[in-house]
Amino acid sequence: MKQHQLKIYNTLSRKKENFEPINSPFVGMYVCGPTVYGDAHLGHARPAITFDTVYRYLSYLDYKVRYVRNITDVGHLTGDADEGEDKIAKKAKLEQLEPMEVAQQYTDTYHRDMELLNTIKPSIEPRATGHIPEQIALVTSILEEGLAYEVNGSVYFDVLKYNEKEKYGKLSGRVLEELMVGTRDLDGQGEKRNTVDFALWKKAAPEHLMKWDSPWGLGFPGWHLECTAMSSKYLGKHFDIHGGGMDLMFPHHECEIAQGNACNHQDPAKYWMHNNMITINGQKMGKSLGNFITLQELFTGEHKLLEQAYSPMTIRFFILTAHYRSTLDFSNEALKAAQKGFKKIINGLQIAKKLKYVNEENVHLDEEQVRQVTSSIQNAYRAMDDDFNTAQAIGHVFNLLKKINSFYTGQLKPGVLGETIFQKMINTYIIFVEKILGLKEEQPETQEGLINVLLKIYGEAKTARNYDKVDEIRAGLKEMGYVVKDMKDKIDWAYEE
Repeated sequence: MKQHQLKIYNTLSRKKENFEPINSPFVGMYVCGPTVYGDAHLGHARPAITFDTVYRYLSYLDYKVRYVRNITDVGHLTGDADEGEDKIAKKAKLEQLEPMEVAQQYTDTYHRDMELLNTIKPSIEPRATGHIPEQIALVTSILEEGLAYEVNGSVYFDVLKYNEKEKYGKLSGRVLEELMVGTRDLDGQGEKRNTVDFALWKKAAPEHLMKWDSPWGLGFPGWHLECTAMSSKYLGKHFDIHGGGMDLMFPHHECEIAQGNACNHQDPAKYWMHNNMITINGQKMGKSLGNFITLQELFTGEHKLLEQAYSPMTIRFFILTAHYRSTLDFSNEALKAAQKGFKKIINGLQIAKKLKYVNEENVHLDEEQVRQVTSSIQNAYRAMDDDFNTAQAIGHVFNLLKKINSFYTGQLKPGVLGETIFQKMINTYIIFVEKILGLKEEQPETQEGLINVLLKIYGEAKTARNYDKVDEIRAGLKEMGYVVKDMKDKIDWAYEE
């Protein structure tokens, strides 16, 4: 194991804690995935990239991570409550499709977008509809514990009874008495004993498209139950990390904790991690609010709020420039700045892969240069060890890039660092960009080959003093988004920033 003291902000304790896996070096991580009834938007990209980065860094630290991210394809009702239509079934009716066609279509487009964002596939990606027997077994177990009750074919979790021994609301900080008061005006609560109770299993109306047989009749599982069933099946009753968006903290994750304690007599996860929201003009972005921008719209620029298209890696970089627990406000200005920053990083990556250590005479070790580089390397890792602070880590990576550019232009000679530190600087930069931050060059190799051919012709034209041809090639490359870099001993290219 690499020697790092990683700290994670645990929503449950509301403080940063030393990360100590239950069964090191193995780590179990469950992240709530999408409800697949529409195209993925920027709000979906944030948790995907956040927990992809967590996965990447834990793997870099030599932990053996089992990363489980579910697909919700049933049970998530409109309004995120216990009443209303199933979101997928509603979409199916509108498009005159089978619900599973809708689920498959949007699972496929979600996977396409996640691949473009360079997220690593989870170890296991279970679907709610594939785990109905496990969910029925959980309901039975909670009923046997006396913490649920059945009414007319539906089963509800008894929050007040549970709260006699455990604390409902400990994750979100909600106070049960206040929740009771706040929902008293909804007294058409019907079947529920109390408005705070939530559905474990819902009786299906005759017209309901997605239903399964159960001991309580035809019905479907509650949204909260799905994650308890799938996380405990693949990671055990108590696992290391449970992640998701801050909007899931209540009621979804709060209900998961209650269910886990009810049937397994322990909290599901040791560490709870929540990424903050992406906002547009200070308002949460989401399908239900109608103010979302799909990832495909971002990639093509086809949305009224967009001034141009933004590449998948620009979006990834944009999300990483803020700490995952901070809000991130959308604007064209912020995305343009991210585009520029990403190109700088990738130009640096190209240079880092070309730079070679050369030991020259009369070049001596410079202790101040060594200190600066060593400090930037240590600080980049310290930032990641401090609750995965990618925003700070990127700042230190840019400090390394300044040094790398100085060696590239000849302003500094490799000997001032010595071979060991020089190589460590190069390796750290490449590891951070590619392995930890998950950024990659977006240009196809064929394009790079074409650029190199044009540069060869450019060099020949320059030698022959054919300046019309030189200007023509330079202008053509600029139109394609590249700049020619004329240096004393070489001609190179970079992405235009």
